[in-house]
Amino acid sequence: MNKTYPSAVDALRDILKDGQKLAVGGFGLCGIPEALILAVKELGAQNLTAVSNNAGVDNFGLGILLNSRQVKRMVASYVGENKEFERQYLAGELELEFTPQGTLAEKLRAGGCGIPAFYTKTGVGTLVAEGKEVKEFDGEKYIMERSIVSDISLVKAWKADRSGNLMYRHTARNFNPVVAMAGKITVAEVEEIVENGTLDPAEIHTPSIYVHRLVINDKPEKRIEQRTISTAR
Repeated sequence: MNKTYPSAVDALRDILKDGQKLAVGGFGLCGIPEALILAVKELGAQNLTAVSNNAGVDNFGLGILLNSRQVKRMVASYVGENKEFERQYLAGELELEFTPQGTLAEKLRAGGCGIPAFYTKTGVGTLVAEGKEVKEFDGEKYIMERSIVSDISLVKAWKADRSGNLMYRHTARNFNPVVAMAGKITVAEVEEIVENGTLDPAEIHTPSIYVHRLVINDKPEKRIEQRTISTAR
């Protein structure tokens, strides 16, 4: 079985539609499926819900789709490095669902496992719990969180075989495995595709059953976030 497509645009052209929920891998600028994000921009789908740990930065990562005004709702745990995000949110142009980072990871994992909801102590007694069911277990309060299943998941991996088994490299693994699990259709952007049977089964992080399409991006930008400090005293 060969799941490869000639380009990111080709891989998304017949499945990307207005109003869909997209789950996107990455953490900060590490492990971002940058070619697939650019393809979403080029194809022009509107009114998207983006589920990702963070919202990228201005002009890179999901920041590209914010600039093009294709995202109407963001589900994330951190959005602090994107000025355009801030502007749209404060102007009431963008919806935001803040989700604790561990809860977001579990929402995606649970969605991939067919678990519709779960209970967690994270957020009890805070704004996170507003409108959610609260239940007591062993004398402790927990809130119910619904899992996430995306229409399309976009992930970045280091290496794949033609069947779609994925390997990630170091910290670029981050949210990508659970994002891959949560997609009704998962498209993976990889740096190298090898023949089936080449990968060591013990080193496969995402099995091919979760991956539907593959795209090669053998020259990713791999930006590095730089710490910025104030000189004011």
